[in-house]
Amino acid sequence: MRLISRFLPRFLLFVTALLLSYNASAFDSGGLRTVRIADLPPEAQHTILLIRQGGPFPYEKDGALFGNYEKVLPRQKRGYYREFTVKTPRARNRGARRIVTGGQPPHEYYYTDDHYRSFKRVTE
Repeated sequence: MRLISRFLPRFLLFVTALLLSYNASAFDSGGLRTVRIADLPPEAQHTILLIRQGGPFPYEKDGALFGNYEKVLPRQKRGYYREFTVKTPRARNRGARRIVTGGQPPHEYYYTDDHYRSFKRVTE
């Protein structure tokens, strides 16, 4: 009991700080986390710039259809999503980072750094 009374106030303080730091606006209406372009890694920012300029793209598969087979992104008709590689420093292959765009021309951008297991909707 003495141990609990000693650590409980610290634990409650930690939980309170954690809850206060939670930012509900860091999620979009579909439940995906959001990230501002300025907060993306520089390589992801560069990839978005290339997409907006129409290329040239450094990887052969850039612009390929993304099937959303993991069903993490909102459901859309086939062909709606396209994927682009985000260069990973020191990686010998394409790495796990991607920008996935939605629409033609793209009006939605999503970022993944874990090869499609999770996504963040990119905001301005």
